[in-house]
Amino acid sequence: MSRARSSISASILHADLDSFYASVEQRDDARLRGRPVAVGGGVILAASYEAKRFGVRTAMVGSQARQLCPGLIIVDPRFSAYTEASRAVFDVFDDTTPLVEGISIDEAFLDVGGLAKISGSPETIAATLRREVASRVGLPISVGVARTKFLAKVASGVCKPDGLLVVEPDRELEFLHPLAVERLWGVGRVTAEKLHARGISTVGEVAQLDEPVLISMLGRASGRQLHALAHNRDPRVVAVGKRRGSIGSQQALGRRRRSRAEIDVVLLRLVDRISRRMRRAGRVGRTVTLRFRFDDFSRATRSHSLPQHTAGTRTVHATAVALLDVAWPMIGTRGLTLLGVSVGNLQNADAVQLTLPFERADMIQLEAAVDAVRDRFGSASLTSAGSIGTDAGFTMPMLPD
Repeated sequence: MSRARSSISASILHADLDSFYASVEQRDDARLRGRPVAVGGGVILAASYEAKRFGVRTAMVGSQARQLCPGLIIVDPRFSAYTEASRAVFDVFDDTTPLVEGISIDEAFLDVGGLAKISGSPETIAATLRREVASRVGLPISVGVARTKFLAKVASGVCKPDGLLVVEPDRELEFLHPLAVERLWGVGRVTAEKLHARGISTVGEVAQLDEPVLISMLGRASGRQLHALAHNRDPRVVAVGKRRGSIGSQQALGRRRRSRAEIDVVLLRLVDRISRRMRRAGRVGRTVTLRFRFDDFSRATRSHSLPQHTAGTRTVHATAVALLDVAWPMIGTRGLTLLGVSVGNLQNADAVQLTLPFERADMIQLEAAVDAVRDRFGSASLTSAGSIGTDAGFTMPMLPD
């Protein structure tokens, strides 16, 4: 993994596509432009800014979104279109600087500190990047520019939608401290409630607290992180060529209660998709994780680490089923609205020495043959007998291909 040099000026860009899925739909269908649009079905995956003005948000149930916005247009997701658009945008990133760190399918960090003589100031480069994404891909993108990765990401969020914001080093805390505590990485609903209960609502108020005080309130890891970020201490550099640590997929299930048999079909399809992606990427993993979201928007996870790395569908599926067995008493009494599966602790397949007993050679050959048929004739050309005749709906990638 190569690393960018540490910046001493505002030369790190955080580029973030605006309402990515919904923006792609509006780009491709002129009838949707300027109108409130949501992507999804039972659960909203993305909402346009016209819809967000009515309070429509990601992960909201479709029926609730329609109540908030009676004129809402809900469209089915087209993940192949989103993947194609993402790749086109990353081509623009790569044309801008060789120092690009992809974070997700729709955002990345870029270091442009060494390009002043070639491309101009970081602000000029950011403005050019935005124009190139608009002209070449047809999508709006917001860019924050700062000395640290943390502050660049905060800046891109503040200037949305379709904005550009540069935070110069001499006014970092002036910009950061008036913002709400929710702008700090790691501050979700629970942490925000703890801070609000103590009368803390801004980043500046967090910065006024000593680190031991924050640790006593939030725990060692969270307390130290929030204390550092509130003072804009973030030593991380833009990492180039960093491969993801996990691969996963998830499926929205809607509000209807699902039987164990239905969930088993969803789980099989998710595992099949993940393991195929792992083999295609030449990756093997050890830790299988299930993620659950319920109709009250609460979440839960279950995970298990295998003794050896694998990309085998059967091994991953057996582990996932065992995790589901353990979690089912909890799931059966609550409304499950989303199921996610991921495989973590990934390594390159050729860098891992397998330990005995090896996975069955005939199964490995069979899975490779199935992959070859699907690559040639499409993903639906071969499927598991257990999922024939079922309607498992759609899946969405938890991380970009």
